[in-house]
Amino acid sequence: MPSHQPHPTSSAGVVATPLRPAIDAHLPPIPAPVAPKRWSSRTLFGLDREVEIEHAGQLYRLRQTSLGKLILTK
Repeated sequence: MPSHQPHPTSSAGVVATPLRPAIDAHLPPIPAPVAPKRWSSRTLFGLDREVEIEHAGQLYRLRQTSLGKLILTK
């Protein structure tokens, strides 16, 4: 009696056989994520406690609270 072994599958659940390789085997590798830019709050604020940021035509305010937390408002 032949044994029934499951076929290996790809992450998409596609059965991979010698005649039918997994679909994702032909995709290029996914590049590693790039770390976001990091800014020091001292660089942004200098001696001030509030800065304005223009984004997509809108004006936002980033301010420091008396406890040193940051609040961004539109």
